[in-house]
Amino acid sequence: MTAIVLFDGDCNFCDASVQFIIQRDSKGYFNYASLQSDVGQKLLKEHNMPEDLDSFMLVEDGEAYIKSAAALRITRHLDGAWKLLYALIVLPAPLRNFVYDYIAANRYKWFGKKDDHCMLPSPEVRQRFL
Repeated sequence: MTAIVLFDGDCNFCDASVQFIIQRDSKGYFNYASLQSDVGQKLLKEHNMPEDLDSFMLVEDGEAYIKSAAALRITRHLDGAWKLLYALIVLPAPLRNFVYDYIAANRYKWFGKKDDHCMLPSPEVRQRFL
């Protein structure tokens, strides 16, 4: 079974987050698609999410998760001690999402937007992008 990580394809922080996941996903559990792609837009519709969703999204076992729930569920499948971060799921969602929303609201200011140049993944990683 695999899961799909949907991310903002214009965001440097989101791109860095995807690269972080790829480097720590030795089992190849995750596939990836930008929110702006045809696959991303199809998944947003299937899960009754707005087309202009401004959040990381995880589709896993037929369910869609956004914001901190998505990020924490991703950590469960990463190599190493990153799995321990999933324990933060016990915190109330409004508290977790307050931190998530603060970072999301400032991500372009802090990390910028992608230009037309991007890293070309290896063939093994490239096949995981939908």
